[in-house]
Amino acid sequence: MDNINKKSVTFKIEGMSCSSCGAIIERKLSATQGIISCHINIATEKGRVDYDAKLTNEKAIIKVVEDAGYSVVLEKDNKTEKATLKINGMTCTACSSRVEKALNKMDGIIKAGVSFANEKATIEYDPQLIRLSQIKSKISSLGYELMLEEEVSEATDDDELKIQRAKKTMIISGLLTAAIMALMVIHMFISPIPGYLTIVAILGLPIIFGTGLKVHKASFKALKNKSPNMDVLVSLGSLPPYLIGLMGFFFPIQTFIEMATTIMSFHLIGKYLEVRAKGRASQAIRKLIQMGAKTAKILVKGDELEVPVKELQVGDIMIVRPGEKIPTDGVVIDGSSLVDESMATGESMAVKRNVGHEVIGATINKQGLLKVKVTKVGKDTFLAQVIKMVEECQGSKVPIQEFADRVTGYFVPVILLLTVGTFISFNIFPEFHMGIIGWGAKYLPWVNPDLSPLTLSFITATAVLVISCPCALGLGTPTALMVGSGIGAEKGILIRNGEAIQTLKDVKAIAFDKTGTITKGKPEVTDIVLVGEVKQQELLYYAGTIEKASEHPLAFAIVERAKTENIDLGDVKDFNAEFGKGVTGVVEGNKIIIGNRKLMEDNLVDYMGYEDQLISLEEEAKTAMLISKGKQLLGIIAVADPIKEDSTNAIAQLEKMGIKTAMITGDNKRTAEAIGKKVGISHVIPEVLPDGKVAEIVKLQGTFGLVAMVGDGINDAPALKQANVGIAIGTGTDIAIEAADVTLVRGELRGIISAIKLSAATFRKIKENYFWGWFYNAIAIPVAMVGLLHPMIGAAAMAISSLNVVYNSLRLKKIDI
Repeated sequence: MDNINKKSVTFKIEGMSCSSCGAIIERKLSATQGIISCHINIATEKGRVDYDAKLTNEKAIIKVVEDAGYSVVLEKDNKTEKATLKINGMTCTACSSRVEKALNKMDGIIKAGVSFANEKATIEYDPQLIRLSQIKSKISSLGYELMLEEEVSEATDDDELKIQRAKKTMIISGLLTAAIMALMVIHMFISPIPGYLTIVAILGLPIIFGTGLKVHKASFKALKNKSPNMDVLVSLGSLPPYLIGLMGFFFPIQTFIEMATTIMSFHLIGKYLEVRAKGRASQAIRKLIQMGAKTAKILVKGDELEVPVKELQVGDIMIVRPGEKIPTDGVVIDGSSLVDESMATGESMAVKRNVGHEVIGATINKQGLLKVKVTKVGKDTFLAQVIKMVEECQGSKVPIQEFADRVTGYFVPVILLLTVGTFISFNIFPEFHMGIIGWGAKYLPWVNPDLSPLTLSFITATAVLVISCPCALGLGTPTALMVGSGIGAEKGILIRNGEAIQTLKDVKAIAFDKTGTITKGKPEVTDIVLVGEVKQQELLYYAGTIEKASEHPLAFAIVERAKTENIDLGDVKDFNAEFGKGVTGVVEGNKIIIGNRKLMEDNLVDYMGYEDQLISLEEEAKTAMLISKGKQLLGIIAVADPIKEDSTNAIAQLEKMGIKTAMITGDNKRTAEAIGKKVGISHVIPEVLPDGKVAEIVKLQGTFGLVAMVGDGINDAPALKQANVGIAIGTGTDIAIEAADVTLVRGELRGIISAIKLSAATFRKIKENYFWGWFYNAIAIPVAMVGLLHPMIGAAAMAISSLNVVYNSLRLKKIDI
């Protein structure tokens, strides 16, 4: 494994029609040398492949997918960008030639082409070297006007394009089928129509071989790959009936053209409704993309310039006025305001942002003028990370889906065998089947016992084909994940993978890191105990001078207290951090020691006269530090990290839900137990060094089973990975995407309750979807096999089955978390 050069590639796939298509591609890729793992998502129509770059490459992967009969569009980061620009004012080809030459001479432009016919320029450029606004200025200097064609996100374009295409084919086939059905009613019940067969054959031709051509092509590809899918069922349900119907021109047989066109039309209507519903299910990504600002106002040599957001670079100074969106992540360098960060945290209350505070792109400046220095652009921004995490979750698989995928892979071949078996059975045991059909005719108006056994066997076999619906099974998990992850993103709960959704609802214990998780992570000095004639100024001077060399959060608290009392701190020499004990250093020739009892004992400092004060402070959940000058004890400084307002309530709710809570901390036993008691933690694990957290998680897993770990996502990364579900407490741009399975952007523990509720609700929908998918097929297929279901009704029921699954997933939006 150490010799693997692992890389990943993500791509869009065109031409898939059901879960069997995804299974075909996965199987082909898995059999390819160098592929480590692959996953194809039928709902998002995307694929992700991890591969060993020493054994294969992107081109080879694309070829495998294309050889399977599908087209691929790569999604990858490019150093260069392309833009299409409209140019006004050109009067002839000489104008376009002039503009093209000028553009190609500019530094940073890789290639430029200008068309006089459509008045557009297509430019490939390096955004690090040149901005579109500079290109616009150059064109203006030549006497022409250039306009940037605002780019609509690719995701929105694709979804809308699919919906429009599906709508167009549905309308065409629907209108033609309606005309055929109207003619059939007139011909059968009112008055015979001369040339009726010719008319319906002509009207049916564009349906079967026009709007339905894509279905037949997909069917052919599936059969070629020996992996029949739903398209095969629809093709066999429409193409043979139409062709047999044409035999009516030569033989006196019943025509099946009406049935063939109706089956195809119902399928296309179902596909349109499914595509539209899937668009609604995936709207979370579009909403996130649309949240971003389109332009930004920046300072360039003292002047204000409006540029597209994608042109922003790290270090640019943005001007953000009240009511405007903050274009990208940055830090405030001037001004003060209230910022609405609800898009990131789900919290409706605006927060105060001053100089030095980080702000998030796409949040809204509500009050004052801000100058913001750009710190992150493009894929590094908070919004881009959120979109990435939601896409990862939507593209992942839930463990329960793996079983369903295996079964679905055998579904269509089994249906084809049942269809053949039904046809043969009808002709071997006609009395048995005719008896059932005769009984059904008494109650079901579409059952006609007067037809010949051969005709009935053909109709019944066709009904078996078109009533079966593998799509309902294939859409069960991805649509629920799409909706669930979108809801989570809106609430500030970012779920990275489907496995976390399945696991989170079943956790038996949750372990919490203390600092920054249960507490605010900003310790404050609460008590100062002086020894003898020592003055507070002297104690804080020595303590602050030593601690300013330390990076520990407790050290910052002491330094801040010294600063608030206007104490000028000195210089420290020979600074040394004693791991797990404290720090030492030399100030003005005196050895200063700050730390716990163990450090004092190591340096022969007598503190026993103050043991009672130490115990009292620790029982109040405070960290007490002893300070000495040489062997002379100067005093005690107690520091406490305030507990978050919602910690106690959140932990109480978890315990009420039957989930045990544990706190892992480096604090001594007395302090840790005091904090645990204060917030209601049932299992306190004190005096744990940073590298011991993983071992403690393993112990908890042995005791309770499934364990979730809640931490800051960076320092606790190993423990987060060891836990069955890692939950990162993140705020704003400090989000730890890579460290955990779930990130709570708001940084409040009540988000864990919401995440568990969301997990349970999403998984419940997945199970409901599978139940209805299997229930539908288990009931409908036997009914069709005995001849009690007309193919036209079967085609409509098949479409409704898939829609039911998608709309059931959409009902997730109504849950209260």
